[in-house]
Amino acid sequence: MSHILLTFLGRVPKNEHGYRTTRYDYGDGRDEPPTAFFGWSLQRRQQPDRLVVLGTAGSMWDHLFEGDDAFYEAGEAADNLTDAVKEKRVTAEHLAPLTPLLSARLGCEVALELIPYARDSAEQVELLRIMAQHVDVDDRVDLDVTHGFRHLPMLAILAALHLRSIRHATIGGIWYGSYDEDTKQAPVHNLIGLLHIADWLQALNTYDKDGDYDVFGRLIESSSSEAADALRQAAFHEKTNNVGQARGPLRRFRQQFAATNPDPLSQLFANALQQRTAWVENQSLAERQYELAQHFLEHGDYLRAAILGFESLVTRLVQAVPVQLDPNNYDHRKTIKDEWDAEIRRQRRQRTETQQAYLDLRELRNSLAHCTRSDFGHIQAALASEVSLRQALAQAIDLAHRGAMR
Repeated sequence: MSHILLTFLGRVPKNEHGYRTTRYDYGDGRDEPPTAFFGWSLQRRQQPDRLVVLGTAGSMWDHLFEGDDAFYEAGEAADNLTDAVKEKRVTAEHLAPLTPLLSARLGCEVALELIPYARDSAEQVELLRIMAQHVDVDDRVDLDVTHGFRHLPMLAILAALHLRSIRHATIGGIWYGSYDEDTKQAPVHNLIGLLHIADWLQALNTYDKDGDYDVFGRLIESSSSEAADALRQAAFHEKTNNVGQARGPLRRFRQQFAATNPDPLSQLFANALQQRTAWVENQSLAERQYELAQHFLEHGDYLRAAILGFESLVTRLVQAVPVQLDPNNYDHRKTIKDEWDAEIRRQRRQRTETQQAYLDLRELRNSLAHCTRSDFGHIQAALASEVSLRQALAQAIDLAHRGAMR
């Protein structure tokens, strides 16, 4: 695992004394020497294993070598780069012979990479590709967007997400050294918080797709570990289709999260998270199982849709008997299923809509779980295409939810 610093090289104003310098302030009381290129400041502080300088044909590439005797001794290569910078026509051929000079001076691997101006989607994708090629699996990456285009911070967020996804990289920071022309101050900001916001948005989208609370547990772990543990327990029970067992830990989560979570980012998404767990306060077990069955049907998880559709009906049957039974008790549920199996066998073909839904959901569940052919022609026909399977499940789940108990 290596530490990579990706920094953008722009072009600041230049006069007879050279490029304009700025003294950046990290807010920790340490004096920073003035610099025209913020990447130097970060490189000194972080001492990365690899420094990747990204710039366009018009960036101030010559500044990287200012004060370097080896550069001035490079002769034609140095002259060619200086002329190319003035005319904003720097190419990879200008940079290649001079790159080793920086590596020797800094004591780390250096890459000088020309990038497009990111004016359209093709160039933006190319920029992400270039950044990714300098990062290996599990690397730590810091991104400096100070001297890039004004739209670069947005691209940096996408780049960070991209690197985390395809390289499993850890993003240490997204750095921006600002400059206030009025006050002449230059505070340094770490925009990593924007990445955390993106994490929450991604988690909400993931939950809405697969119903797994655990994606939130990872986000609130640092600020409310007890709430995170309770949420993970609830997620485990729902993932194993023990919806009733999820109710207790989910209630604990809601109480602890509302009372103890001080993280402003978590609070930003608190209402959305509370809404997605609100069922625990006002829905019966059968209603929750039905809701989840509909959710998984909508998102194409047909096996879980069939399982939860069937279990929602069994829960309704258990709750409907005059003798008080516990819908979370396996023996009580088995007793009701055995009674319905026996009654359906006695009635043969004269079945109610609810009984037919009971049979169809059980048969669809078994066929999907075991990858076997069904002995029932209409079930096998339903399994022949996604459209027919979705229709069959939707009808059976709906009948199971609203059908008469006898």
